[in-house]
Amino acid sequence: MMAIVGELWRGISDVMMSWYETKMFIEHATVVSSDALHVLVGVLVWTLAALVLRRSLSASIPWLIVLALTLLNEGVDLWVERWPHLAMQLGESAKDVLLTMTLPTVLLLAIRLRPSLFRPLPSRRGR
Repeated sequence: MMAIVGELWRGISDVMMSWYETKMFIEHATVVSSDALHVLVGVLVWTLAALVLRRSLSASIPWLIVLALTLLNEGVDLWVERWPHLAMQLGESAKDVLLTMTLPTVLLLAIRLRPSLFRPLPSRRGR
């Protein structure tokens, strides 16, 4: 039983390391800063989740998917990286969560609270 658990743990660790290395490749292969990537990926994943699930952007599920993936991503970072000071690492992780979730959250609230902002303006043909 312990051998199975050990193999499972090694497999999970390998997946986490592969994800981390892929992220590092993307981060260093683009001209976009890491912080900007968090903002862009947050909106992209939110939109794709809504499309794939055939849900409105005003639905909670696409937003929750972005939150879950963001927390999973930051968990991997916390697991793989070893910073000299844990407080610095936790602060960076919190910043990444905020950067990733801010725009989807603001847009979700705007869509729900002020849907008129997302409708076409009436035609002004008579002017």
